[in-house]
Amino acid sequence: MRLIRAALATALACIGAPGLCATLEGKVVAVADGDTVTVLVDGHRQVHVRIAGIDAPEKKQAFGQRAKQSMSECAFGKEVVVEWKKIDRYGRTVGKVSADGVDCGLRQIETGLAWHYKAYAKEQTVEDRAAYSDAETGAVARKTGLWSDVSPIPPWDFRHHSAANRPN
Repeated sequence: MRLIRAALATALACIGAPGLCATLEGKVVAVADGDTVTVLVDGHRQVHVRIAGIDAPEKKQAFGQRAKQSMSECAFGKEVVVEWKKIDRYGRTVGKVSADGVDCGLRQIETGLAWHYKAYAKEQTVEDRAAYSDAETGAVARKTGLWSDVSPIPPWDFRHHSAANRPN
């Protein structure tokens, strides 16, 4: 709880700050899915990171397991740099994750294993927003990954549909 409060305080200090607020470095010790990883910082503190600018298919959704595997290939077991300025409502740090100089979120979009999450595009730098949008356009044109489906279901619609069908 203390870590969440500290992260929240840092995030509040970032409000209105141009660009990215903070950087953390560590080793990715877990990949939850195609857009969420756990980074071990300072050898002992685990930080759950939601990859900024993307939304990957849910694990139970078509291409969900492939998206998780792809994120693992990009980041798992590697030293990463996370550029961030926000904590989401679940207490996750939201940031751009780079491993070996590769932007793992951009890579997910390029390989057709994530959508550019346009609902949060204004939180990205102008350069990242353009790169992510262009990468999605290219993946759609090549019909790569999830874009090989006739009508891929965005994860936000999948989550909404799944929540509506849960028993009360």
